[in-house]
Amino acid sequence: MTAIDRTTETGAGDRTGDGRGERLPAAHRTVIMTLLVATFVVILNETIMGVALPHLMSDLGVSASTVQWLSTAFLLTMGVVIPTTGFLLQRLATRTVFILAMSLFSTGTLLAAVSQGFWMLLAARVVQASGTAIMLPLLMTTILTLVPVARRGLVMGNVSIAISVAPAIGPTVSGIILQYLSWRFMFVIVLPIALAALVLGARLLGNVSEPGRQRLDVVSVLLSVPAFGGLVYGLSRLGESSGEGLSTALVFLAVGVLCLVAFGWRQLRLARGGDPLLDLRAFRFPMFSVSLTMLCIAMVALFGVIILLPIYLQNVRGLDSLQTGLLLLPGGLLMGLLGPVVGRLFDRWGPRGLSTFGSLLLVATLWRLSTVDAGTPVWLLVGYHLVMSLGLACLFTPAFTTALNPLPPSLYSHGSAILSTLQQVAGAAGTALLVGIMAGRSASLAASGTSAVAAQTEGLQSAFTVAMVVGLGAVACALFLRNDRPAGAVEQGGEQGAGTADAARAH
Repeated sequence: MTAIDRTTETGAGDRTGDGRGERLPAAHRTVIMTLLVATFVVILNETIMGVALPHLMSDLGVSASTVQWLSTAFLLTMGVVIPTTGFLLQRLATRTVFILAMSLFSTGTLLAAVSQGFWMLLAARVVQASGTAIMLPLLMTTILTLVPVARRGLVMGNVSIAISVAPAIGPTVSGIILQYLSWRFMFVIVLPIALAALVLGARLLGNVSEPGRQRLDVVSVLLSVPAFGGLVYGLSRLGESSGEGLSTALVFLAVGVLCLVAFGWRQLRLARGGDPLLDLRAFRFPMFSVSLTMLCIAMVALFGVIILLPIYLQNVRGLDSLQTGLLLLPGGLLMGLLGPVVGRLFDRWGPRGLSTFGSLLLVATLWRLSTVDAGTPVWLLVGYHLVMSLGLACLFTPAFTTALNPLPPSLYSHGSAILSTLQQVAGAAGTALLVGIMAGRSASLAASGTSAVAAQTEGLQSAFTVAMVVGLGAVACALFLRNDRPAGAVEQGGEQGAGTADAARAH
């Protein structure tokens, strides 16, 4: 019996011979590290823009409602492009997809750096987002293909460095650059790193799977644009709109939901005899559905807090953007740096204990944040953020790995695409829900005569309370997690993980 065979249903591997002590082949490590660096760069770019919006309003002569499109258009593009990555990753070679993604990202970064006006910068952000949308599903699909089940927790833990640290340091890097240089340098500094990753990847990356002959279903593409784009846009507007704007948001949400239903029906039909753009049969695996639900709940809480804490620190406590970024930086670094540790614990003990502990920490932190006021010590807020980051670190790696582990190879790319798509939708939903609650509560209190600071503080408390209630769903999901493995997992590890599974058999 192999070490992987001895892995139990709960994910606890053999304590001495589960393959964790064996290294992946050098070629596979090179592939994964190259993709990891490239993913880090493109995700860093996703959050680097927020702090710069006031500077761009002044330099480009546009209003706040106009400049927000630089962030909204990025999210919209991500929401539209990610669903197509399941098809791209099966139809094209790995190296081709990587070159496509990084070429788009590098081109968009160059255009942004030399932009002469708002509309050129907006187009550049759309091109950047197109490349960004492809990278995370590509990274996850490659890991599933190359890494045996017994080692996926550790490798997914390393992925969390890109997913967690890059968004966390984005505002800080942006704040430092803007303190001394023009906003263009946000792109000038990123460009050589992106180009180096492109050149290195083009030289070193091989194809980890054979290109298929899938056909692109044009109807699915046409439905996916209003479905995912409408949902993301509607949710992003919902949190900041009122009156006529609220009606617009609700219309986009209604269109998005209707198109999403039609899109899902179309994919189920194609799965019976055609080539679905996004294969929804991944939802037939219970652990994929449960883990995805937990992950989306965590993303609602995380994205809400990412927005709410800076609002509190700047509007209630009077800190500037650079100070805010520096205060939130330790939590983001902690979340990413703990990823490999959590991955090792996952490979050894499975997901349930880690996820339950992480989700309980998340709920406890949100409860404490719901009590903050204008006099709460800043150092205590940093402590709360660190504890929440610890909880999310214990939650994200098990959620990603447990969701994708049960899938057969034919669903790797589609499962990764579904995961990434719903992350975007959940992030937009979290921002819309919590910012909307904060704004509504603050407005009603201000109308009744409450001071602006007190009204905003109570609005933030209400939003954090709702986030805490939502977080309880993650606790419920965590209790049901187990690390299911697909039939033939050992053979997949042997074929696609090369020497790793062979080494495990020696035990």
